[in-house]
Amino acid sequence: MTRSDHPERADLIATAHALADAARGATLPHFRRPDLAIDDKGSSGFDPVTAADREAEAAMRAVLSARRPADGVLGEESGATQGATGLTWVLDPIDGTRAFMSGTPCWGVLIAVSDSQGPLFGVIDQPYIGERFVGGFGQAELIGPQGHRSLRARAPRPLGEATLFTTFPELDTPAEAAAFRALSGQVRLTRYGLDCYAYALIAAGGVDLVVESGLQPYDIHAPIAVIEAAGGIVTDWTGGPAQHGGRILAAANAHVHAAALELLA
Repeated sequence: MTRSDHPERADLIATAHALADAARGATLPHFRRPDLAIDDKGSSGFDPVTAADREAEAAMRAVLSARRPADGVLGEESGATQGATGLTWVLDPIDGTRAFMSGTPCWGVLIAVSDSQGPLFGVIDQPYIGERFVGGFGQAELIGPQGHRSLRARAPRPLGEATLFTTFPELDTPAEAAAFRALSGQVRLTRYGLDCYAYALIAAGGVDLVVESGLQPYDIHAPIAVIEAAGGIVTDWTGGPAQHGGRILAAANAHVHAAALELLA
């Protein structure tokens, strides 16, 4: 049996959608509210969290307690809960809290179910736009206002024709910022600030590269699942596994990945 043939895949997929539905219900009442309360976790610089973050994770954990209580959970706001099945739900209730508090619709809910080897199935959900990108177990699909369509990452093209995204152009260290600038100087277009939505656009065929650093596992498990299901590649800056976070290179295909990796590594 391969990982894609997991015996519980139907229930895992249904549970992932139930989690996304619960998070939509928790986040949307807070979005673009002028009285939104914002706290600063203060771990490094301005690190905001809102009631929407906390309520969305609590809502998803409640779904898991009812549907799959033996699975583990790793969430941004409430940490890790050990499980007994070998499966862990990796949750970021709002990826892009700065976007959320600013009223821009490029934040998202990240949901993945993972085993010891990495993500099996993932969801990148944008509640306000109503777009849900899913990937894993043989699926790669966008479900949204225009219906359902398959996801497929872009075919190879020269690096000089590529589109590159990152959320924070300064990245975490001067050395990382310099590496990013070297890559940015070789592509056709560099854009900033989309948080998890940039990863969704790789799967949808609109973007060639996303480069970031300082990520946590809950930031990247869902994007890995969705992008790889659509034919893309996600690694660290050395070409190694990305599931633990850190420096991330997501690419539409092996050709553009290799070209970017040469400049970053």
